[in-house]
Amino acid sequence: MAEIKPNEVYTTKETQELLKISSSTMKRLIKHGLIRANKIGSQYRFLGHEILKMLSSEADEKVSIAYGRLKRKVIDKVKDW
Repeated sequence: MAEIKPNEVYTTKETQELLKISSSTMKRLIKHGLIRANKIGSQYRFLGHEILKMLSSEADEKVSIAYGRLKRKVIDKVKDW
């Protein structure tokens, strides 16, 4: 596994590979503010510090809560069909 350097700048693709997530998951994390990104032109850049925060238990808890909310919304929508 590659070492994540706190002061290094990573591209979206590099970040996805480090976190082993899909591009749609990456977009969701950015949209919901679960990972901070800086937009340069039309591309996002991530500090290693932010990636390391994603790997902490606190971040994991936030992701679980966000996933739970999304899951409940989907269930509520689908049951009305």
